[in-house]
Amino acid sequence: MERIEKLRLVALDHYPRNDEFYYNFYKKYSADTRESEYEKYADAYYYALTNFTPHITDGELIVGESELLMNERDYDEWEKIYHPIADERNGLAGPGQDSHMAIDYELVLKSGLRGIIEKIDGLLPDSCGEKKEFYNTCKKCLEAVIVYSENYAKKALELAEKEENEERKAELYDIARICKKVPAEPAESFHEAVQAVHFVSHCLSINPYRLGLQQFQLGHPDRYLLPYYLEDTKNGILSKERAQLLLDLLGIQINMRVPNGLSSGYMVGGRDENGKAVANDLTEMGMQVIDDIRLVYPSVGLCYTTDTDDKYLEKACEILSHGRSHPAIFGDETITKGLLSYGVPKEQACNYIHSTCVEITPVAASNVWVASPYTNMPQLLLDVMDKEYESFDSLIDALFAHLDARIKDNFEWQDRARRIRNKNSMNPLLSCFVNDCLERGLDIEKGGAVYNWITPSFVGVANLVDSLYAVKTVVFEKKLLSICEFKKIVDADFEGNEVLRQMIQNTIPKYGNDDDDIDGYFSLITDHLVSECKKYQSIHSNANIIPSVFCWIMHEWFGRETGATPDGRCAGFPLGDGSGPCQGREMKGPTASVLSSTKWDHHELIGGVAVNMKFSKKSLGKGSIETMKNIVKTYISRGGFEMQINVIDKETLEKAVENPEQYKDLVVRIGGYSDYFTRISPQMQKEVILRTEHEI
Repeated sequence: MERIEKLRLVALDHYPRNDEFYYNFYKKYSADTRESEYEKYADAYYYALTNFTPHITDGELIVGESELLMNERDYDEWEKIYHPIADERNGLAGPGQDSHMAIDYELVLKSGLRGIIEKIDGLLPDSCGEKKEFYNTCKKCLEAVIVYSENYAKKALELAEKEENEERKAELYDIARICKKVPAEPAESFHEAVQAVHFVSHCLSINPYRLGLQQFQLGHPDRYLLPYYLEDTKNGILSKERAQLLLDLLGIQINMRVPNGLSSGYMVGGRDENGKAVANDLTEMGMQVIDDIRLVYPSVGLCYTTDTDDKYLEKACEILSHGRSHPAIFGDETITKGLLSYGVPKEQACNYIHSTCVEITPVAASNVWVASPYTNMPQLLLDVMDKEYESFDSLIDALFAHLDARIKDNFEWQDRARRIRNKNSMNPLLSCFVNDCLERGLDIEKGGAVYNWITPSFVGVANLVDSLYAVKTVVFEKKLLSICEFKKIVDADFEGNEVLRQMIQNTIPKYGNDDDDIDGYFSLITDHLVSECKKYQSIHSNANIIPSVFCWIMHEWFGRETGATPDGRCAGFPLGDGSGPCQGREMKGPTASVLSSTKWDHHELIGGVAVNMKFSKKSLGKGSIETMKNIVKTYISRGGFEMQINVIDKETLEKAVENPEQYKDLVVRIGGYSDYFTRISPQMQKEVILRTEHEI
């Protein structure tokens, strides 16, 4: 583990940058006077990637990372080149979401990039015009990745010849052999397969039209890596320990290429296309990576089915009990049912990925714009509290009319963005690995993918539910205030009315405590979101609008901008995270919280549902793992979509606030993703500390 410890410390202090690539791309692109955007892109991409300086850190067995930053002179030149192009093209690619998907890694491993080039060569004779330009650009990008990997082979050879340690010298020669072979050719060993996966995912993460690194998931490695693992272990050339080491090193490389605050990882478990539960050594080892490297990534999801062997859930809960924040547990039956309801065929509905946080997309077939956009739900209620209503139902009607108008406006905004991207953008390399781009002769940005959903996310639903119930109680039942009077008090942040705020906080029921009356409002809202979103369809095929109720970090952003709310929340405080109860409002224990969180239907919210649960590390004892398993099973069996668990105590978090340097690798769940606690904002830190801490 000395190798892992050394490299994890490198990753912990590393911030990935690809300045060299962007500088070279735009230098080449801006000097090209040809009219064809495809030709300009192809040559600039090839130049930038093949001139990418390879870097290998001592101890690495899986290689491929970015290190070089621009110097001041190059940066000034790049600024002069880049901004005129970006301004002319509305931000180069245009607005909108990207990445958040998993490609066809099985294709990469079985065919190799040269095999995909052969496929394109077979399509070229029957193509013309833009389709022909698209295919040629795809070829050029694949060729660039091959040269990029060969440059790593040369670098490894160069280091090997200078290396004095014989063991490391042998490793470097082996790295050179592997990089010379993959991803150009089909992988024939477990090590080759892992390296090929990393090379392709790293190259995909560098998109010249989207400055900053993209978030690509690695799909289901316990499926596509399994044949290589079984063959190598059978032949005695790979031990389980060596395979675990390679997976751990792949996990470290994810941290080297994805900045914190985002998310990247993979899924394990679930069912295969025949409906059989996926459960093997790699399922368990994929989770063990979390415990071994103790970093913010990979973001691992365990797909739990009714047929999943109990030992895999036990493994997940054991890792979570160490305070790791991963894996998240996903309800396979609920998600598969949801995908089927949106027309995904049965064989594809079992092959999905949490596209960074909790957004579900079919593997190798998606260009889904996740969380596009986020909507501040409590603010919508504040907007309509500017007049009196005859009844509570009338207030609900006004709220839903306002919500419907917002959904329509947001759809039109996203649809416009799609049309801009359709005109201005391209991603030829990605198109090579996503069905059915090559078959259709269409870039992924122009409708080539099978699924082109847009999944807006609605943030703060729990605050909205609690606020509605507070208005119902204070205004329509107890008649303590009129709506306008209540709104005036709320707008003043309850100043001079702390007694009222405490009454609302402490005596009026809150979502999360197994109270059917208030919990029913969550169902009312989510049912309305699903039915309203179904009215819209964007450009391209299979471009449904599918809602989600998670938040990433937007509960803190929206909370910062939102005044006090009728539920007793003060101005500026973060909204509730994810889809569970608001911070500190679960008063009847974890079971009651789970029951509340599963009284509404999750399955059509394929855009993502995230329920956070926090357990006290101090309360861990004999039987705690079993209790945690039972809580998860209850949640999943009742139709739960996803549960993410923090096992930590308030004292540790408070110490981390005071002494951040001593807690650099402390990872916590936020609102669908995980982050280093010491790197999130002070407001977010406070929000995490105030979450209900259940005994277990």
